[in-house]
Amino acid sequence: MALRVALSAFLTLFVAMGIGRFAFTPQVPLMIQAHQLTLTSASLVAALNYLGYLCGSFDAMRAHRRVELRLLAGVWGAVILTLLSAFANGPWLHGAIRFLVGWASGWAMVLVAAWSNEQLHRHGRADLSAAVFAGPGCGIFVSGLLGVALHTLQVSAGLAWAAYGALALLLIALITRNLPRRGELHRPDQAPEPLVLDRNLKRLVLSYSLAGFGYILPATFLSQMAATRFPDGVFAQFVWPIFGGAAMIGILLSILTRRWGHSHVRLALVLWAQALGVFAAALLPGFIGLLAGALLVGGGFLSVVQLSLLCARELAPKHLRYMAGLLTTGYAVGQLVGPLLSFLSTALLHRLEPALWVAGASLVWAGLLVWRRNG
Repeated sequence: MALRVALSAFLTLFVAMGIGRFAFTPQVPLMIQAHQLTLTSASLVAALNYLGYLCGSFDAMRAHRRVELRLLAGVWGAVILTLLSAFANGPWLHGAIRFLVGWASGWAMVLVAAWSNEQLHRHGRADLSAAVFAGPGCGIFVSGLLGVALHTLQVSAGLAWAAYGALALLLIALITRNLPRRGELHRPDQAPEPLVLDRNLKRLVLSYSLAGFGYILPATFLSQMAATRFPDGVFAQFVWPIFGGAAMIGILLSILTRRWGHSHVRLALVLWAQALGVFAAALLPGFIGLLAGALLVGGGFLSVVQLSLLCARELAPKHLRYMAGLLTTGYAVGQLVGPLLSFLSTALLHRLEPALWVAGASLVWAGLLVWRRNG
């Protein structure tokens, strides 16, 4: 039973996050090449995705009815909307689809994280909780390799979206029957006392919000930065799979080091490693800077998610779904601000690097917030 829950949650996050949300990143160069987007309009489309993610996660946090229906709608919504992206053209239609995909993935992320964590602890397999969060990284890695193949074949952006959607459809069809039934995600008779946010929780939420802001610019634009620096090189196509592969390795390292020191200290170290990656991508020229950015930012991407939720469980064990929603909402706010900053940076300065400097500084601050814990 525990393995079935872990695999179902893993594949749900693989599809809803790794494909539904993040297939946009390797698609940006194709859509710019097809004159569907510019670098500036891509920032706005990305911002709409993060606004949808904010709405979906906030709604999931506060939902008391039809909770399981929201999860199914989130999973299948990510699949269907990815397929519909094949027929979209222009920034406004893509922006509308990205907004809805963001909403769907916000539902999926919060509700799957809470459901799988509770079920795995109940079955005595809490060790599998971290492995669930390798799902988005694996999705990024696989969809990134698919993107390399599609680029090599020189397919259109529309056909590429159809390929991503078909992969998502196949995977979700395999595990839909294993997702929670009515009453598994919300039981009114077992509602805990209201949560009071103490100083540790507030600092954790602010840190996670800054983490969302700090990582999202390189996560969104690494592929385009590589395509700009190496217009005729193969490396540009592999930046995104490297990011996803590093995310999976980061989760593996998090599992292997789970007994080394306190979770909040490990979280701070991962955030500072991400900051180094952002600064490297902005400051180091050519291949080295982008590779360091992909490895360090990607390597910390999912570990930050997993460790932040672990800290939330330690600080508020009876309020995991609420805390997952609150953290994800803060993360989404940070992600929303990131593309708006990149829009200003590219529109006013015609460069993305100044926005990356601010993003790196925010990750340094995020680590400082959780380095020490009161009480």
